[in-house]
Amino acid sequence: MTARTAEVLLGWALRICNHRRPWQHRGPQMLMIESFDRGLSHIWSTGPSHRPLAGLAVYKVRYYSQGKTYGQDVVERKQGNSIQTQSSGTWSSPSRTSPDQPAKRVPFYDQLRECGSPSDVLDLAGQYTATHRRVSNCLTRCWESTKKMSEEQRRYELRIMFEHAGFEELLQRTMQDARHMRSEDLAYSLLATVKLGVSQSSRVVQTLLRVCQENLNEFDEKSLSVLASCLEHLESSPNGDALKEGVRLMIEALLPRIQNVMSLQTLMRHMGRDTPVDIKKKLERKALSLADQFTLPNSQYMITTLASMGFCSKPLLAVCSRKIAEHVHGVPFHRLVSVLRAYKELHSRDVALFTAISDYVASSITMWNNKQDLAFCPTAMLDAFAERVTKNPDALGLKDVLSVLKTYSSLNHNLQSYREPFLEGVTHVVVSYLPKMAASELLKVVYCLCLLGHFPAAPLEQLLQKETLEEISARGGRLQKGMEKKLQIVDLCLRLDRPSLPKPLTIPPEALGSPAPNDLSINPGLSMTLQSIAQEGLLQEGVMVEDLYFIDGVITQPRSLQEATGGRAPSEGEFPPPEHSQRIAVFCASLSSFCYGTSRPRGNLAIKLRHLTVLGYTPVVVLEHELDNLSEEERTELLKTRIFPEQERPANVEQMTD
Repeated sequence: MTARTAEVLLGWALRICNHRRPWQHRGPQMLMIESFDRGLSHIWSTGPSHRPLAGLAVYKVRYYSQGKTYGQDVVERKQGNSIQTQSSGTWSSPSRTSPDQPAKRVPFYDQLRECGSPSDVLDLAGQYTATHRRVSNCLTRCWESTKKMSEEQRRYELRIMFEHAGFEELLQRTMQDARHMRSEDLAYSLLATVKLGVSQSSRVVQTLLRVCQENLNEFDEKSLSVLASCLEHLESSPNGDALKEGVRLMIEALLPRIQNVMSLQTLMRHMGRDTPVDIKKKLERKALSLADQFTLPNSQYMITTLASMGFCSKPLLAVCSRKIAEHVHGVPFHRLVSVLRAYKELHSRDVALFTAISDYVASSITMWNNKQDLAFCPTAMLDAFAERVTKNPDALGLKDVLSVLKTYSSLNHNLQSYREPFLEGVTHVVVSYLPKMAASELLKVVYCLCLLGHFPAAPLEQLLQKETLEEISARGGRLQKGMEKKLQIVDLCLRLDRPSLPKPLTIPPEALGSPAPNDLSINPGLSMTLQSIAQEGLLQEGVMVEDLYFIDGVITQPRSLQEATGGRAPSEGEFPPPEHSQRIAVFCASLSSFCYGTSRPRGNLAIKLRHLTVLGYTPVVVLEHELDNLSEEERTELLKTRIFPEQERPANVEQMTD
């Protein structure tokens, strides 16, 4: 064999080795994920015959942008003893300058940081030799450059990027270099590719997923954190699901060595709600061990992280809420909203934190727009916002009005001196939007106004028009019952509150739907105690009033004869007439029926108490959790003090009806 022949054979061997497919597996790793090859064969195919063209190595890169599909074959052609890609000069040759202009060279990464759009990045990339790190950094910079753009500008820039010839080459190089990248570059490449909108079923994304699987044991804390943040936005696929499960196992193994708070929080989010309780406890202990490193943003993010996991960790919440309360003036408003929503999801409360937020927002309310004001509504903020609305009601949009009315009616807030000007201002805005309101929106507005005890004629008349009621009844679906109940309450308000209107208004019975079910269960603890304290024949259980309000028990208590006869001494054998009997309506309510930290009833409970009083009942509300935590003897004593207030009662017992 001549030296020339040996050189040719060696060249062919090197080319064959270099053209190993980037998704092809070697060694025992193939056993773990080989079953996915068949399921993803359609991703790799390049034509109807599922074979590459003769003499060509064809790679199909397919991705999506703005609802359109872009596909382009990048073809590698054999030319003599070398293989040259289309436009290979763009990625292979360094930038050149004229001999007459020996301009000073600026380092690649300094120029990359100055790029303000994906197109700038792609133009710069074409001037330098491609390396594994540069490919990854170019992808990442493409994504980062769009993060602060407006939505319209971002769509435009991404469209230009997908049409740029350099982007096809960048994705091609990403597939070729994936196996040689460091774990951090690999994770950032996958994150950037997904964030830029490249189709998750494309070869480039699937190749990155497979290489991540193979090299998962090499991922450190930071790389794993980046990978976990990417998987959070990944659609279900064989490769993606396998990688997610692998990351879960890696998190458990890596947990003792994690020292970065942000990395830990990202990994906690990846674990999700389905994480076993013992693993959540391990994550909690690890987070508490790093609590002294928590910054203000860490504290905010930890609370929302716990909500995403469905894990109410009281020690972690206490640490984070204390830091936020101390530095509440340094927290952006939208993050305060996120924190409050997280507390709601976790069914947790922190009076100190809520008070700090309330005072801060009330003191700086002029800085916020209407939509921001309405995210949460403690008393101080409600008063400040009511004053603002009174001065300029026209600043409210339709959605603002809906939010305002829902908030004030739900919290049953006492507007005091602002009541009349506030309601008049809101009503003025409502009337101006009547032609634009859908029937469902109009019903919500009227319902909220009725809860507030305000009955403007124009919205009521439009609601009770035949066309509007027919539109509401035709809506159907799971929201139908809620709308029927709102109509029933509006009907009761018109009949019981008797508002002063230009003409009498009533809702047709057929529009009210079916009445509330009368098979609601009576609280067993309350029932037992009522039977023990009420005289025989004076207790009626499971009463439905006006086909809407359920009462656990009604005790008919005869008034004294002297009170019934107007103060004169009763004659012998005289008994009080039935109309002079006192009807005490006793029923249970949940803790959420009251404004948090107070005994003030919220919207639905407030209207129930108001209407029962109009109907001649004396309402007595008992909290469900109160009954559940008391012995039978304590329940008896509690109900006696609530139902028969004329009897002596302990000074520390507080009535919960107001």
